[in-house]
Amino acid sequence: MLLRIGLLSSLTLAVIAGGAPAVASVDRSPKPGGVYRLKPGIYVQKGVTCESAPNAAIRQYDGRGISDAHSRACRVRVLARKGDRYSVSQSCVDAGAGPAPRVSERQTVTVQDALTFTIQTRGPGTTYRYCPAYMLPAGVRGAAK
Repeated sequence: MLLRIGLLSSLTLAVIAGGAPAVASVDRSPKPGGVYRLKPGIYVQKGVTCESAPNAAIRQYDGRGISDAHSRACRVRVLARKGDRYSVSQSCVDAGAGPAPRVSERQTVTVQDALTFTIQTRGPGTTYRYCPAYMLPAGVRGAAK
């Protein structure tokens, strides 16, 4: 039996049948939305753990585009949409930091649900899944907020 006994900032305190308190965190991250109706945040390539993902396996969705470790300020222009499959032109600043040119490429993005997408540029697509900030490597957690 679980009894809820109060809300403390971002934590819910509960008492389990034996009288021991239990704490559960509340998800305060943004809700799904933007161009693709995905939850904004960090996504990791399917088959790679959130905790040990290398930069090459990480993408970030900010509601306007999907960036990687070597791009930023990505913006999508939807060229065509059929259901959950988008044909887009995405332009990004071609550097993780500092001055750089903006580059564009055509992509096909398929959104399986609010936490999973597949992106295809050339060749087969790659699937990514959402990773909550607490599961990410320490150096990536700040970007997830």
